[in-house]
Amino acid sequence: MLLFDAFRQAWREGFSLSSLRSDIVSGVTVGVVAIPLGMALAIAVGVPPQHGLYTVIVAGLLAALLGGSRFNITGPTAAFVVILLPITQQYGLSGLMLATMMSGVILLLMGVLRLGQLVAYVPYPVTTGFTAGIGLTIAFLQLKDLLGLSVATNPIHFPEKVVAYANAMPTLNMADALVGGVTIAVFILWAKLKTKVPAHVVALLAGTLVALFVNQMGGNHVGLLGEKFHYQIGDLVGQGIPQVLPQLVMPWQGGHFSWDLVIELLPAAFTIAMLGCIESLLCAVVADGMTGTKHNPNAELVGQGLANIVVPFFGGIPATAAIARTATNIRAGAFSPLSAIVHALFVLAAMIALAPMLSYVPMSALAGLLIMVAWNMSEALHFVHTLKIAPRRDVAVLLTCFTLTVVFDMVVAVVVGLLLAGVLFIQRIASLTTVDRVAGGHPHQSFGEDVVVYDINGPLFFAASEKALSVIDYTAPETQAVVLDFTDVTTIDITAINALENAIDRIREYPVYLLGVAAHIEKKLAAAGLLTVDNVACCGSAESLREHLAIKTHNVQSKESTLPSVSLYTAS
Repeated sequence: MLLFDAFRQAWREGFSLSSLRSDIVSGVTVGVVAIPLGMALAIAVGVPPQHGLYTVIVAGLLAALLGGSRFNITGPTAAFVVILLPITQQYGLSGLMLATMMSGVILLLMGVLRLGQLVAYVPYPVTTGFTAGIGLTIAFLQLKDLLGLSVATNPIHFPEKVVAYANAMPTLNMADALVGGVTIAVFILWAKLKTKVPAHVVALLAGTLVALFVNQMGGNHVGLLGEKFHYQIGDLVGQGIPQVLPQLVMPWQGGHFSWDLVIELLPAAFTIAMLGCIESLLCAVVADGMTGTKHNPNAELVGQGLANIVVPFFGGIPATAAIARTATNIRAGAFSPLSAIVHALFVLAAMIALAPMLSYVPMSALAGLLIMVAWNMSEALHFVHTLKIAPRRDVAVLLTCFTLTVVFDMVVAVVVGLLLAGVLFIQRIASLTTVDRVAGGHPHQSFGEDVVVYDINGPLFFAASEKALSVIDYTAPETQAVVLDFTDVTTIDITAINALENAIDRIREYPVYLLGVAAHIEKKLAAAGLLTVDNVACCGSAESLREHLAIKTHNVQSKESTLPSVSLYTAS
């Protein structure tokens, strides 16, 4: 039942001829946007541009058909660039496609095991921090093509890239910089018009026209896509984008498959899967907010997993749902996953029909386009606003994730960010646990002046119990009994049980009554043997305890008996 879930949702809502027309229009609209982005993102991760288009076609179709979100548009995304580029540099295209297939298996297992809700446990500062860091890194990586730099080395780590790009600045090509600048300017200006024509297409078209004009004038030459990329498919050899359908290949074709390679690529595959999971489900949440629908997270993971398993066999690279393209799909009037299928088929038709023309797209225009995608992805203005209004602990998590993403990678950032956020959360929750000593009892329920009450509030767990329970040490000579009020204690762990044993041992000369203990907590205390201690008893209510203490005081005063047996005061 996890397959075809989004289609079933749309069918139950009522699919009609009008819905079909809306899906076709929205599919074509988002398909126009997907063509330049697919090529640009493939180039950004170090592979020929057609592999990005193959990903749009195959993964976009399968994820829409099999997934759990009615509106998600799947394809290569900017978030993957900083993860995939090092894989391509080290293992080549074949290694990247093998890692893609492995990540698909992980995503599929996550969906089958119903782990789709886990993304809700990733704190907002973590996602905001690594998203902004990825955006900055992507934008910086585009400077090479945007400015036409001739970089002597191609290091993997960001600090080394900064040095390499700085050393290459004397090779700046003004023609490339002009085309890139025009592309960015047109994108910004056209986006402000808020027309139905996507800014991506208009900006890329403007950059291409300027590049053709500059190249006709002579002087500095603008580098074109067809000049940089060549292909050979069987006997077919050419430049730019091959004018053929995606070919069935083995993901490790051109490389050497071995289990040692699989083990080497496993951390990378896990990283791809985790980012794909987070981005796809966050995208589905955004789509739900825009449309008032509800996606199935586990079905979406299954669809994304199957798409990433299959797409490498057609030359594709990792794919996930893209928020910007999904938003474009919704604004264009999409009703069902059919719009995403139309988008994939449109890209296929355009690649076959327009492949020769795509060779004239300038590399600097694609770089400018990706810079704008990175800017929108990073939400820089919102990032700065969050730094101003967020609590200091959340700001620390956000800046830590941002910095680690830029300097190292997203995996380190997310792991450290989650650990830091967890530690700060535990510290925050621990500060809410208090133990207050109230002589004579609660303000609303007095047990007598010779009874000391410790009012315990909050969860008793490893981070809070030692400090909170250390105040239980009352030794005044007039004390007749000690009451530990557990009414507001929601949970207890073994660390707290041990701390409670130590606290009771410090006041072992007094009878100790545990008041208002919840059933699940009493069960844990009994299992730990704490309720079998001679001076400890549980009391079900303040009234029964007050009555018992009155009887006990009377008996002590008349010297007729000593303390009654503990078992008489254990809550039923």
